Amino acid sequence: MESASSARVRAGRALSGLAVLFLTFDAMVKVLKLAPGVKATVELGYPEGTVVPIGLLLLAGVALYVVPGTSVLGVIYLTAYLGGAVASHVRVGNPLLTHTLFPTYVAALLWGGLILRNPRLLGVLLGGH
Repeated sequence: MESASSARVRAGRALSGLAVLFLTFDAMVKVLKLAPGVKATVELGYPEGTVVPIGLLLLAGVALYVVPGTSVLGVIYLTAYLGGAVASHVRVGNPLLTHTLFPTYVAALLWGGLILRNPRLLGVLLGGH
């Protein structure tokens, strides 16, 4: 029988893995300048020349997140990145639940996965030790 802590860690890895796969895919679409990534970025009001740098910044955040020693820095960085995505969707008037809040859902997966893998983090964030 699997222990509760083992099941918690597996669930955390699954949540984190889902978010990492999505963000890596999104970053690579931008870095490779694939048509859907360029189109989406331009539709959000960014010049085409910013597509690759935005993708590289996203990849840097994902790299920070997947390395255990920098995962907290990575989740903070990615939360800020995703906050910018929310602001971009608000600015162009995209639908709330499907577009504007989607980056918030990804951030919840990142944070949830990290906290499930390291429950002491929640105590630190809430002011405990």
